[in-house]
Amino acid sequence: MMYERLLRPLLFALDPETAHHFALAFLRAAGPFLPKTTDTISPVSALGLTFRHRVGLAAGLDKNGVALSAWEALGFSFVEIGTVTAQAQPGNPRPRIFRYPNERALINRLGFNNDGAEVVANRLAELRDRGGWPGIPVGINIGKSRVTPIERAVEDYLFSFRKVRTHADYVALNVSSPNTPGLRELQGGQHLDELLRAINAERGDLPLLVKIAPDLEPATLDEIVSVCEANNISGIIATNTTLDHSAIAHDEEGGLSGAPLQRKSTAIVRQIANKTKIPIIGCGGIFDTASGREKIAAGANLLQIYTGFIYRGPKLIRELATL
Repeated sequence: MMYERLLRPLLFALDPETAHHFALAFLRAAGPFLPKTTDTISPVSALGLTFRHRVGLAAGLDKNGVALSAWEALGFSFVEIGTVTAQAQPGNPRPRIFRYPNERALINRLGFNNDGAEVVANRLAELRDRGGWPGIPVGINIGKSRVTPIERAVEDYLFSFRKVRTHADYVALNVSSPNTPGLRELQGGQHLDELLRAINAERGDLPLLVKIAPDLEPATLDEIVSVCEANNISGIIATNTTLDHSAIAHDEEGGLSGAPLQRKSTAIVRQIANKTKIPIIGCGGIFDTASGREKIAAGANLLQIYTGFIYRGPKLIRELATL
């Protein structure tokens, strides 16, 4: 309750991106000193890995992997860092994160701001060398550099994959962010098949996931699932943010996340589960146990939270961990 009554009002008094950087800097500094939990509340086996419970941190909060110890201490059963790109990039101009408290939503148009695959890989190597690696699975989410044309996307992803793979318990391919021009074209059957074939040639037994958009037509989604099956993909993350802003009265450009995304993302989870046995990580609009159960009932094996965590804090993790 302390987060919702005390910390959140203080953070929400700041510009959203300033609050994000402040919180991340605190967690980065405090993480090594926070008590670790080894509690296995409701163990789940998926993706060839074992999780203490179903709830993980979605990509986007810790793009550069600077606070891994803190996420474990807060109670997450896994964490996904990124999105990481081959080239370091500043992202889109500020302001680029917008809060909508009445709708329990966020809009972001960050544009994959990150330190680049090589710098992130070196940071993770240093963390492992000094014994600070967390005791929970770490996924690394990779995407296309903004300056890379779609025709060279495979080469771009391969560069990042080669840099980060030794530090990842799984790698997720982000082909669905609405904030990098042309990126969602990679969800098309031929583009996606070429990308997955290239990564498959080098992945060995490393679990490989694909993160998809919530704004897909049923036929397109069926094609994506078929391509994932043909390429032995380990899991599908459903979903990224949406371009459907109908729930927001005065909105900004970018991807919408939070409560308005709940039903749309659940519908995608359900359609995937009805077509394939590929494990699913449900993500989008999870704010309480009811919305978490909804994703599980639709077919999700694991859950990821982001906006719900921003609004509700660590209490949400504890509530969902019992599902």
